[in-house]
Amino acid sequence: MRRILPIRSAARMTRPPKLLVFDSGLGGLTVFSEIIKLRPGADYVYCADDAGFPYGSWKEPELVARVVSVMETLIAAHAPDMAVIACNTASTLVLPHLRDRWPQLPFVGTVPAIKPAAERSRSHLISVLGTPGTVARDYTQNLIAQFAAHCRVTLVGSATLARIAEARMQNGGVCDEDIAAEIAPCFVEQDGRRTDAIVLACTHYPLLVEDFRRLAPWPVDWIDPAPAIARRADQLLRERGFEETFAATGSARAVFTSGKKPDAQLRATLARFGLVAG
Repeated sequence: MRRILPIRSAARMTRPPKLLVFDSGLGGLTVFSEIIKLRPGADYVYCADDAGFPYGSWKEPELVARVVSVMETLIAAHAPDMAVIACNTASTLVLPHLRDRWPQLPFVGTVPAIKPAAERSRSHLISVLGTPGTVARDYTQNLIAQFAAHCRVTLVGSATLARIAEARMQNGGVCDEDIAAEIAPCFVEQDGRRTDAIVLACTHYPLLVEDFRRLAPWPVDWIDPAPAIARRADQLLRERGFEETFAATGSARAVFTSGKKPDAQLRATLARFGLVAG
């Protein structure tokens, strides 16, 4: 009779974990803000690949090479215990390459929250609002087939909303008409039913969610995956022995691949999220 051995738990770590949170710009702050709620004592490096922003305009092979190259530099410089890819465009395309390249480093990705949208929708009319690349990718189509086959799913790829969100974070200036035009295709009426759930399939978009609510033609459930991503990151840290927070707050700094020095407005924005530049 074969003996079944108990699963050995990871050794308890005696230091705070270091997390690398990565995005093409400032959208990943929506994910970072949820993770730090669960892990306030961790040390964080938030990297915005502003030199490569926006990712939605890149061809797939070039984007894979870009992200892998940037991650190589970041991992060598910061030696993180976990990397969170707080970007739908990068996650749906580059995660397999990153996991192959660094098999010992856990990567947490960000993928469209189609499953919870399909579960919550009563009308079975849901929309996925993302970048053109994300909504067209096979990964997204497979999620729809797996979890939302009973729904009518409208895919809306916006080429400008991420830029609008960056502008909001940089200087506060946005145009209601531009935002309304981008979200309008998400709202569908069919046989007396209306869209009632919209997946925010770009981490920049929750930065504009109050504008979305204000400009929407009717109320819907705007589904932000960030809390679920934070729970997954916390779970993986616990599995690796990082049970304690060690301190009330850890260090948290932001770096930019362009090497630019943030202006006063951007420094103030980062400070609201608990980050210092440099």
